[in-house]
Amino acid sequence: MNPTPIQLLNEFWGYPDFRGSQERIIDSVLNGKDVLALLPTGGGKSLCYQIPALSKEGICIVVSPLVALIKDQVSQLKDKGIMAVALTGGIGFEETSNLLDNCLYGSYKLLYLSPERLQQELVQDRISQMNVNLLAIDEAHCISQWGTDFRPAYLECSILRKLQPEVPIIALSATATKRVAQDIIENLGIVEALEFKDSFSRNNIVYSVLQEEDKRYRLKELCFNSAGSGIIYVRSRRAAEELASFLSKNGITANYFHGGITTKEKEQRLKQWLQNTTRYMVATNAFGMGIDKPDVALVVHYDTPDSLENYFQESGRAGRDGNPAEAILLTNPADEARVKRQFLSVLPDVAFIKMLYNKLNNYFQIPYGVQDENAYQFHFNSFCDTYSLNAILTYNGLRILDQNSVIALSQNFSRRTTVRFKASKNDIFTYLEANPKSASILQVLLRTYGGVFEHDTKINTLLLAKKSNVPEEVVLSVLEKSNIHGIVDYTSENRDMELTFIVPREDERTINVFANKITAINQNKIANVTAMLAYINNTSDCRNLQLLRYFGEIKKEPCGTCDVCRNRTNIPSSKVSIIEQEILILLQQNSLTSRKMIRLLSYEEDLILTSLQYLLEDGTIKINNKNEYSLN
Repeated sequence: MNPTPIQLLNEFWGYPDFRGSQERIIDSVLNGKDVLALLPTGGGKSLCYQIPALSKEGICIVVSPLVALIKDQVSQLKDKGIMAVALTGGIGFEETSNLLDNCLYGSYKLLYLSPERLQQELVQDRISQMNVNLLAIDEAHCISQWGTDFRPAYLECSILRKLQPEVPIIALSATATKRVAQDIIENLGIVEALEFKDSFSRNNIVYSVLQEEDKRYRLKELCFNSAGSGIIYVRSRRAAEELASFLSKNGITANYFHGGITTKEKEQRLKQWLQNTTRYMVATNAFGMGIDKPDVALVVHYDTPDSLENYFQESGRAGRDGNPAEAILLTNPADEARVKRQFLSVLPDVAFIKMLYNKLNNYFQIPYGVQDENAYQFHFNSFCDTYSLNAILTYNGLRILDQNSVIALSQNFSRRTTVRFKASKNDIFTYLEANPKSASILQVLLRTYGGVFEHDTKINTLLLAKKSNVPEEVVLSVLEKSNIHGIVDYTSENRDMELTFIVPREDERTINVFANKITAINQNKIANVTAMLAYINNTSDCRNLQLLRYFGEIKKEPCGTCDVCRNRTNIPSSKVSIIEQEILILLQQNSLTSRKMIRLLSYEEDLILTSLQYLLEDGTIKINNKNEYSLN
C-alpha cells in the first residue's frame, strides 16, 4: 500500500501539516484532475507535484525554465533519498539517451527538463513510452504572451498532452494575473482544470518605496541596519559588479551574480551566500528563482522593475521563514524617465517590424516569393550600422519575428568583446607615445567607456571603428596587440547570430498575419510599466493592498507597516518632543547632518526627519551651506 501524502510530507520533509491549498491540490491531482495552482512565492509549489509523484507508481515529468532551479531541486531531492534526474544543457545525445532509458526502466520518480529539451524528438519518443503519473509545468506564466517572462518554447509544452493523454497536468505559478491564468489554461489545453489560488498576501514583509537622491548611501545604511542576509536587484551586470564592490569597500560582505560569470563561479558564490559567508548578493533579476533560502531579511530593488509581476515575485524571496523582512524599492524623480526610456522606447511597432523584415530580406538578397532555407551568419552590429538602426529596438524586433516563426535565430547574439586596462597610467602613456597608430583607437576607447580600469567592460568594436574612422578589423588588431603587450586584458568571443528564413518572402503580407498581436503585446507592456510607476507614485494606498489588488485579490485591512501606512500614523506629540530635545542637545555640541543624527539617535529614521522638520518650521534650527543642521 502506497504511503499517504501526509506520511510522505512527514517522512521526507519533516513537516507536520500542509499549508494553504497544498493538500486540496495534491488530492485533486491524485484523483486525476488537471490543476492550475497559483501560490505565493515561498508557498510550497514544488510539494504539489513532488508528493503526488511519490504517492503513485510511475514518474513525474517536470518542465522548468531555469537550469539553476532544476539543479537545485534535483540536488535537494537526492539529499532526501528521492530518485530524480535532470536533462540540462551540455549533455550529449548518448548520455541523454541513457538517462531517458534509466527513467523508462529504472526507479526514478521525477524527470526535470527545460521546454527546449522537450522539443527534441528523442525526448518526446521516450516520454511517450514511460509510465508517467503526473505532468508538471513550473513557472507556468512563461507560457503566456501576456506574462512578463514569456518564453516561446513554453508553448510547446502542450505536446505533453498528446504524448500522455490520460495523465493529469498541474501548472504552477506565483505571479499570474487573470489574463495570464486564462492563457495558461488555453495554451496547455486544460480547459476543465481546477483552479486553486492562495492569498498572495505576505504579512511578514514590510513593503516600502523610498525616494532617494543618493541611492548608494541609502543602500549602505539599509545593509548595515539589517540583521540577516539579502538580495539587491539591479538591471545590468555592470551595476551588479559596481554595487558589490561599493558594499565590500564599506565593510559589508557582498558579491555579484549575473549571466556573465562561469558556472563554477555561480555555484561557489551561491554556496557562500546560502551559508551566510556572503551576506548580500547583488544580482540581475533571474537570481533567486527556485533557490530555497528561508532567512532572507532584506530585498532591495536598486533599479525599478518593468512590471509588478516581477517586482512581487522578486520581493517575495524575503522572509520565507515567516520572520519579519523588508522589501524596499529605491527610486528618485529621474527614474521614471529612465524606466520609460529603457522599456517603452524600444518596443517595436508594426511599422518597424515591416521595415525590419524588408531590410533583412534585402540584406541577404532574398527575392520576393522565395523561401530560402539556408542558414546565414548574421553580423548584427554590421546590419544595424548598414541601415542606421537602434540596436536594442532591432534586437527586440528580431525576437518578435522569431517568436512568430518568420525567421529562426540562433541563441547567440553578436560578438562579445570585453576589455580591462591592467597597466599603470604611466605605462599606458608610454605605450601610446611609442605606438601612435594604436594611440588614437585606445584614446577613443578610454573616452567612450568608463570603468575600464576597474572591471571587464563589454565594448562595441563596430562603434569604436566608426568613431575612429577605421575598419573594425583594425580595432580588433589594436586590441589584440595591446593584450600581447600587457596593456589590456582583452577577450573576444564570436557570438554572431545565425538566421534562417522560415516562410517565403511576402513583405507586408507576412507581417499582417500577426500585426494585431504585436500591437496587443506592446499595449500590455506599456500597461505593465504604467502599473509599476503608479505603484511607486501612489502614496495614499497601503502598499500591500495595492499589490494584492493588482492580482485580483481584494483585502480591506491595510498592513500598518509599509511606508504609506507609517506616514499616515499620527506620531504622539510627547514622543516628538523627546526626540526634538535630544536633537537640540546634539546640536549644542556640533553642527550635524541628518545622516549623522540618524546614526546617533535610537529612533526610527522617519520620526527623526519629522522632528527635524518641525524644528526647522518653528525656527529653532537652521541648515548651513554644508547641509548640516545647527542651532538658530
